[in-house]
Amino acid sequence: MAPNDTLTLIWAGIIALAIFGYVVMDGFDLGIGILFPWLADKVEGGDDRNTAINTIAPVWDGNETWLVLGGGGLFAAFPLAYAIVMPAVYTPLIAMLMGLIFRGVAFEYRARTTRLWIWDRAFAFGSVLAAFSQGVILGAVLQGVKVKGRAYAGGWFDWLSPFSVLTGVSVVAGYALLGACWLIYRTEGALQERAFALAKVAGVVTLVAVVAVSAATPFLYHDYFSRWFERPGIFLAAPVPIMVGVTALLFIRALRDRRELQPFLLALALFLLSFIGLGISMMPWIIPGQISIYDAATPANSQSFMLVGVAIMLPIIIGYTAYAYWVFRGKVGHDGYH
Repeated sequence: MAPNDTLTLIWAGIIALAIFGYVVMDGFDLGIGILFPWLADKVEGGDDRNTAINTIAPVWDGNETWLVLGGGGLFAAFPLAYAIVMPAVYTPLIAMLMGLIFRGVAFEYRARTTRLWIWDRAFAFGSVLAAFSQGVILGAVLQGVKVKGRAYAGGWFDWLSPFSVLTGVSVVAGYALLGACWLIYRTEGALQERAFALAKVAGVVTLVAVVAVSAATPFLYHDYFSRWFERPGIFLAAPVPIMVGVTALLFIRALRDRRELQPFLLALALFLLSFIGLGISMMPWIIPGQISIYDAATPANSQSFMLVGVAIMLPIIIGYTAYAYWVFRGKVGHDGYH
């Protein structure tokens, strides 16, 4: 049975939602790990690192649910794309998983050891490695994957290029920005002041990175260029960089006015606009220039069967995630209480 075009679009939307949900939710707690070397520890006379950890302790495990949904959804709904993309990015994918393992183990062990410096470094290293690897995977897919006979035809290191390194660094900077803005929202006192300073630096680096990636992407593939600089695509794409500029100005003003929630919301808006720009570049390709979402989709009966499960589970995931954030809302002091 052939795939159903409507169900294919619905599944593409579900996977896009899962990926975006993971990026914005796990992004800020990865960002806290990235910022760890710039937060005071007990040796330095403060406990900013423990406070930062306490802001994400109730939710960080649940945030990774979205990664499972995205990866599992890709395998189930677009198996051909999964079979081609996975061999193309095995190395950064394994690095990402190792980074998440480092971070997870360090998260638990740092509360149960006297050798705190070891696990603080492991937490920071794992966070940077996971974030950088995710950016590299994005860059590798954007720059194109060699396909021959419905199978990956490239080499082991085809993912590595100046562009994929640029996207890797950009994701690290973006997650650091989310982490700093999260700390502004959830903490107070000296740690909040440190977070304001870090948000300024991370914001500048992130905006420069967004501009650099946006400038480089159209020259990777002609279809990207035509969508951004030729009619009729330019009419759809033009509002995105304008809104990015407006968001950047609002973000700068929010930091200047010492707002607490606005910087985090505006950082999320910047990620959303970047995600929309990515969609404009790629849609309907799932492997640029090679495989579209319609070519890679599973048969219609499988799409319908899986959609029933998602229709049940997705509201549950959204519900318990929202409830967890609601229960553990508010400021976190140095005593660890909300």
